[in-house]
Amino acid sequence: MNHRSLEGNATLFAVLSMVAVLVGTLGELAPTLAEVGTTPDFVEGITPYTPLEVAGRDIYVREGCYVCHSQWVRPFRSETLRYGPWSRGGEYIYDRPFQLGSRRIGPDLHRIGGKYPDAWHFEHMRDPRSVSPGSVMPPYPWLVEWSWDPDDVQASVKALRIVGTPYTESDVAGVAASAQAQASEITARLKTQGIETESSREIVALIAYLQRLGKDGRAALKEDG
Repeated sequence: MNHRSLEGNATLFAVLSMVAVLVGTLGELAPTLAEVGTTPDFVEGITPYTPLEVAGRDIYVREGCYVCHSQWVRPFRSETLRYGPWSRGGEYIYDRPFQLGSRRIGPDLHRIGGKYPDAWHFEHMRDPRSVSPGSVMPPYPWLVEWSWDPDDVQASVKALRIVGTPYTESDVAGVAASAQAQASEITARLKTQGIETESSREIVALIAYLQRLGKDGRAALKEDG
């Protein structure tokens, strides 16, 4: 049967197209299905984001960081040598929505947590070229001036609880206190690194989020192996 006659038979063409789509879908699902039995144990080491990290993640999404940065280390030697252990499915259990990304203009960020000091991230967002000469990343100076809103953070935590993140009612009620406590720790560290800022600034929340990325996964992988 040649292609022209196939196109002339709408029913057969539709059936064959559906079969092709199903075959491709099964091919994409196979790697995930192969992890069944191992992922649940791995997930036990993954914990939800703290309120301040949730605030930082919201800022990350708002600023479109996912457009240029992926959070998905592929299982290739070139990837693991540069970024660290390849990403496992279970690491994204509390990412709603996930930040896998589809391309990289900047480096992958899934293992960025703990790689640089807080001051590096502060200066990198304020003026990328001050710490990374030749970078094409635009500066985000407003993050140093704008403040995160405890009410907005609490609303985000409530929403995440509704969709299944295991926050308790006391977690929701204590969002402001928890976020402020972690923010104060970060500003204290920044001060020791020569940077003074207020704990309410958005840059502090974003630093909290970036410094969290990949930490649970690395710890779980060490325990497994």
